[in-house]
Amino acid sequence: MQAEALIPSSWRAKPRGFIALMQLYESNYLRLRRLCADPAALAGERVSRVSRGCDLRLQVFERSPYTLTLGLTHAFGPQAPAELATFPDVRLRVYCDARLVQAQEWAGMEAPGAPGSRPDRELLLRWSGNMMLNKWLEYCLDLGHRFG
Repeated sequence: MQAEALIPSSWRAKPRGFIALMQLYESNYLRLRRLCADPAALAGERVSRVSRGCDLRLQVFERSPYTLTLGLTHAFGPQAPAELATFPDVRLRVYCDARLVQAQEWAGMEAPGAPGSRPDRELLLRWSGNMMLNKWLEYCLDLGHRFG
């Protein structure tokens, strides 16, 4: 398991196809496991506090036998403007049986445009949103966030 956490994921990576996207989803899952141990055991809302960063809030929205839908966001507190009290707000789909995590939606963030056919656009949107999630999870782990 420890070696799996070392799966590289480069911000320089380009959308290469379905297999590469699934590898990114797997990397997201491994990072989420480091953040909260067993995603399948999550319930309700949890908050992680660290001394050198904002609170990180995780909320379970939906549970089915093999999947979870989670919300993950930083909570900036009462001093932040109302529109930035929580940011970024991401909705995640966790596929517990397949050990994959997909960023489904980033609230309040524009998706990058993509020229070309619809499948090309969809791949680019999924790739960019999930690469961002991968790097954000890495950042949260580096700060010391954990949900016990």
